[in-house]
Amino acid sequence: MERQTKYWIIRELDQKGQQAIEMAATLLKQQELIAFPTETVYGLGADATSEVAVAKIFAAKDRPADNPLIVHLADAEQIPNYVKQVTPIAKKLIHAFMPGPITVILPSSEAIAMNVTAGLNTVGIRIPDHPIARALLRAVNLPIAAPSANTSGRPSPTSAIHVFHDLNGKIAGIVDSAATEVGVESTVVDCTSDVPIILRPGGITREQIEDVTGVVTVDSTMDQQTDKPKAPGMKYTHYEPDMPLWLVDGTSDFFQQQVNRLSTQGLKVGVMGSEELISKLHVSNSSICGSKLNLDTIAVRLYDSLRSFKTNDTDIILGEVFPNEGIGQAIMNRLEKAASKIIKQS
Repeated sequence: MERQTKYWIIRELDQKGQQAIEMAATLLKQQELIAFPTETVYGLGADATSEVAVAKIFAAKDRPADNPLIVHLADAEQIPNYVKQVTPIAKKLIHAFMPGPITVILPSSEAIAMNVTAGLNTVGIRIPDHPIARALLRAVNLPIAAPSANTSGRPSPTSAIHVFHDLNGKIAGIVDSAATEVGVESTVVDCTSDVPIILRPGGITREQIEDVTGVVTVDSTMDQQTDKPKAPGMKYTHYEPDMPLWLVDGTSDFFQQQVNRLSTQGLKVGVMGSEELISKLHVSNSSICGSKLNLDTIAVRLYDSLRSFKTNDTDIILGEVFPNEGIGQAIMNRLEKAASKIIKQS
């Protein structure tokens, strides 16, 4: 049964903005769901100490119950309240990157609801680097479980309108504070052992983490369908647009050949790629997601580009392959999970 979803536009924390924050916080305390902006993507928040509230996240998103959630806090000083131990590796990452687009996995305390962790004995904790998000977290004064605020499997939301399209009528409220700045989710790092393990690449790169910890490994199952995922994004289909996405790995001439081949089959082809690629192609249906010379711009527009193609004018999307380095690791992780096929030039 659909309900009325409240919608607050907050551009600054003036009196009107603070009043909206307080209303959203009140609903969270009443075990309702509120979508709110972070620097990465929009999150769908619920009281992480309440199994009843957290269960509503899984229902609204149609999210599998064995897919763990990340807990958001306002300040690093709160972390010991919700974990059994803050390990030395975690302390280094917290000091270097929080608030920011990183999540640390630590042993969970009994203060966090079991359905947040999907039955695991660990929990992901992060502090968003967004003034509206942190104002809301301070106002509610609770740990807030918050996956991306979209229907499960869809591209993550980087604007409030994305959230509205997916969840209007299913949640109590949406806090609109313009588009996000990073565009891909946080980097998830397992900090339960002496060597940090990246479970999901994201807004903080492997190279940045290595500069702080000296050594880091990548989980061998990161890109596989693991039976018991340690972090979000490690199981199930993610980030899929409304039509099939095929990645094309090759030159612009090779890319054009694929467009022509599918077009002659009667398919309406959309192309998603960098301004450098699309400027060389002859296509009428395209979405530029940034410059290949600056992969940060690709990350910011990635999900919006995936969502921009409409089913009435696109049968299939051909997407560009980007360098798998720096933030490109996170970009390609998302694209490979969203794609149903990869075409490589021989």
